[in-house]
Amino acid sequence: MTGFDRDYGIYLVTDRGLCGERGVLDTVRQAVDAGVGCVQYREKHASDAEQLAEIAALAEIIDRRVPLLVNDRLDLAIAARRRGIVVDGVHLGQDDAPVGEARAVLGPDAIVGHSAETIEQITAIPGGVDYIGVGAVHATRTKPDHPPELGIDGFADLAARSPLPCVAIGGIQMADVAPLRRSGAVGAAVVSAICAADDVASTTAELVREWDRTSFA
Repeated sequence: MTGFDRDYGIYLVTDRGLCGERGVLDTVRQAVDAGVGCVQYREKHASDAEQLAEIAALAEIIDRRVPLLVNDRLDLAIAARRRGIVVDGVHLGQDDAPVGEARAVLGPDAIVGHSAETIEQITAIPGGVDYIGVGAVHATRTKPDHPPELGIDGFADLAARSPLPCVAIGGIQMADVAPLRRSGAVGAAVVSAICAADDVASTTAELVREWDRTSFA
């Protein structure tokens, strides 16, 4: 299955602060065991060495069961691969490394995602992208500088007009999963819904069940 035709399902984006004392590694371990379809490692504050060590540990925990993507940092993804760490791709923002560079370095089988907030950004994304992360669906404390909320209807409109599959992101909670999938999402990226959960395993399993029992648009 390539990045273009993948069902990303419940797509976990990590947040060290929200994971708290449980930590990123144990949170990801429980979430993958419970059925998440993709893990994006997002870390803004640790040193490069700390991030590489954590990516290596995550790759071992995930053990190729689901894709492991690195947020924003193409350089870290490259460095990890050079060390033999299994990293499946990157998710790039509007101001990150060019898509063409990511595709050229990571190869045709890598997953390359790209963020977009508007139809203008969506249509301007160059070839080589597998999916577009569209949001923010709702306001979210994990990204204080988030764009204006799209809501479910706004996401549905952009997904219907996008030439590429769309993963919804931004403040997504349990009640959003079914309507987003019915609106055409190929994945629902969640942060606090899993990272801040009291019981990661049961919360993840419930999110996955909600995704799986909802018919795709």
